[in-house]
Amino acid sequence: MANEHMETLYQALDQATSLLHKQVKTSYLEAATEAGEDLLAGTITVQDGVPDQGTVSKLTAIFDPLDLTTFTAEECRQALQLVLVKAIQIDAIEPNKQVTPDAMAELATFIASVFLQPVPEALTVADLAVGTGNLLFAVMNQLKTALNVKVKGVGVDNDETLLAFAGMSSQMQHQDVELLHEDALGPLATHDAALVVSDLPVGFYPLDERAKQFATAAKSGHSYAHHLLIEQSLRALKAGGLGLFFVPSTVFQSSEAEGLTAWLTASAHFQGLLNLPQSLFAKASAQKSLLILQKPGAGTKQAKQVLIGSFPELTDRDAFSKFIDSVHSWAAQNLA
Repeated sequence: MANEHMETLYQALDQATSLLHKQVKTSYLEAATEAGEDLLAGTITVQDGVPDQGTVSKLTAIFDPLDLTTFTAEECRQALQLVLVKAIQIDAIEPNKQVTPDAMAELATFIASVFLQPVPEALTVADLAVGTGNLLFAVMNQLKTALNVKVKGVGVDNDETLLAFAGMSSQMQHQDVELLHEDALGPLATHDAALVVSDLPVGFYPLDERAKQFATAAKSGHSYAHHLLIEQSLRALKAGGLGLFFVPSTVFQSSEAEGLTAWLTASAHFQGLLNLPQSLFAKASAQKSLLILQKPGAGTKQAKQVLIGSFPELTDRDAFSKFIDSVHSWAAQNLA
């Protein structure tokens, strides 16, 4: 690891999580949440004699040398992200709930910075499939640095375990964020987000009656959850707001693509679709793209030429530099 300071935090959280995982008999992810909460509280939580006194002593020895005030929000997030990667392996977490790679957060932040002009003094970023919060918090941290703005977050998820980790993570990073445990396709959590960024879960939404409230619902049978979440996320944006969605690269080739395309044409500015490098995904069929939508508002317009292309490998610096230049050139011609 390049950041040795961050590594000390990760090592402590990893050791503490492993100890708690053995003692408390919960999932590794739940043990990680408890480890983080203990570190934040400055004391080890004991319930019904668990963890035992020997483990409490070991946990105390692990945490005592740490001073959380010396770690930046990004260092905390990166350390917790490494813990998440291990939790995914040990708990065999399903693909829809796995951690979003940092490269995807960096791409989202870059595209957001291109569109969020002039730079606002403050903005709200929402994720209606927030999970453990890693993508939302990465984008929030990066936007604060890149644009020097105050950033507030709103995250929604129906998985209590993932959301508990997100809550602990947000506290450690001192994020100004509201996390809501509910169905994101129910009543809206926010209507004034300047930006929605989401790595959307792929699959069918089981509540057919609720799905009928959406134009992207299937004509018969279950609807695609990711289609419904795109529509709901656009509702959460204020006029002129930007929606950045990581979707299957085949999103416009599915049997339900016609309904999604019809809704997009009528309700949003379809500004871009960027393919992500295959190297980010275990198999080609899992490859994703970044869908760029903008809610119509004062000063917005449909780009004459939609931004279509592929995000280069981060290791190819020349290609990456050319990509950045090409996006800025596209913006000057299509968004000005």
